[in-house]
Amino acid sequence: MSIVANSEQPKASPSNTNRAIIIIGALFFIFGFVTWLNSLLIPYLEIACELTKFQSFFVTFAFYIAYVVMAPVSTRTLNYFGFKKGMSVALGVMAIGALLFIPAAMSRTYIIFLIGLFIMGSGLAILQTASNPYITIVGPAESAAKRISIMGICNKLAGAIAPILIGFFLQLDKADQLQAELADLSPALRNAELDEMALRVIPPYIGIVVVLLLLGLWVYKSSLPEVDEEEEEEVTTSYAAGKTSVFQFPHVMLGVFTLFLYVGVEVIAGDSIISYGSSQGIPLTTAKFFATGTMVAMVIGYIIGIFSIPKFIKQENALRVSAILGVVFSIIAIFTEGYVSLVFIALLGLANALMWPAIWPLVLADVGKFTKAASSLLVMGIAGGAIVPLMYGALAEEWNPRDAYWIMVPCYLFILYYSIKGYKIRN
Repeated sequence: MSIVANSEQPKASPSNTNRAIIIIGALFFIFGFVTWLNSLLIPYLEIACELTKFQSFFVTFAFYIAYVVMAPVSTRTLNYFGFKKGMSVALGVMAIGALLFIPAAMSRTYIIFLIGLFIMGSGLAILQTASNPYITIVGPAESAAKRISIMGICNKLAGAIAPILIGFFLQLDKADQLQAELADLSPALRNAELDEMALRVIPPYIGIVVVLLLLGLWVYKSSLPEVDEEEEEEVTTSYAAGKTSVFQFPHVMLGVFTLFLYVGVEVIAGDSIISYGSSQGIPLTTAKFFATGTMVAMVIGYIIGIFSIPKFIKQENALRVSAILGVVFSIIAIFTEGYVSLVFIALLGLANALMWPAIWPLVLADVGKFTKAASSLLVMGIAGGAIVPLMYGALAEEWNPRDAYWIMVPCYLFILYYSIKGYKIRN
C-alpha cells in the first residue's frame, strides 16, 4: 500500500508542515534515545545481573528481534487505529516496556529486563512503521529527502545524549568501584551491593515512562493530518515484467542480506563500545562518552551525505567508500589498544552513516510493482541488530572483546561487494 495524505484534507500550510516536522522530529528523538541507551545497559546489566559477555548482548537481541516478530502486528495496528492514533498507541506500548524495568530492578531479574526491552522494541517497530512514511507526506515531495535527513540527525543526537544523561543517574563511578571490589565481598554484601546498583535504574526509567506517555498524549491531541491507504498503481519495469515474486530479484535478496549485515555492524559499533572500553581498563564514567562519539560521527556522516549525494558522489560510490572505511577502521581498532582502539570503533559511526540511505534505493531499483514486498523484506533485515551483535558477544566471551571485532570485517567486505557488483545483478 502507498501512504498518501487524505484527499479531503486541505493542503498543509507551511506553519502546519513545520508543526508536523517538530512532532515527528520528537518521535525520532525518542527512537534514538531509547535505541542507543542499550550501549549503556549492556555493561551495566552485565555487572548488576552478573552476566557473561554473551548473555549481556541479549539486550540487543531482545530489542531488535521485535522488528521481525512485530512486522505483521505493526501493519494491523496501523490499519485498525490509523497512523496518528497508532503512533500514540505505540508510545503507550513502549511506556509499558519501560515500566517493567521497575520490577526487573527490584528483583534483579534479567529475563524481566529482556521482556521490557522486547516490549519497548515492539512499540518502536509500530512507531517506525508509521512515522517513516509519515515524514514524507507532511511537506513537498521534492524536499522529502531533506526532511528524512533531519529526522536522522534528531535520532543520532538523542543517541549521543542518552548514555551521558542516564549514566549520570546510574552513578557509573560507583559501578566502576563496585566492579573492582566484587571479588572481595562476602556473598551477602555482594548481593546487597548489586541490589542497590540495580535499583538505580528505576528513577530514569520512571522519567522515560512519563515522557513517553506525555508524548503519546501530545501526538493524539495534535493537529497531525490523518492519512489514508490507497491501492498502489501497478507500475512495472521491463526487468520486472513477467516476474511473479520478489524472490526472483537477486539484487533484492542480496540487498536484504547487505542491510542485515549493515544493521548488525552499526549496532555493534554503537552498543558494544562502552563495554569494550571497560574491558580495556577505561572506567565506565569515561567510556560512556565514546558511545556519544559514535553518534556524533554518524551525524557528521549524515551532514556530509546531505550536501554531497548525488551532487558530488553517487549512492553506490558512497556505499563503496563507507564499506572501505568500515574495513580500515575495524582493522585499526583490532590492532591497537586503549583509547586509540576506542576512537576507531567510534569512527565506525562515520563509516556507517550513509549505508542505510544508500542501500535502500539500490535494492528498490527496477522492482516496479514489487516495491512494497521488497521494502517489507528490508525492514525485516533490521533483525541483523539482534543476531550479529549476539555473535560478537559469543566471540568476546570465547576470545576477547577486541578480537571479537573481526566479525565486522567480513560484514563490511560483503557490503563492499554489493556496492560494486551485487546491486547490478539482475539474472
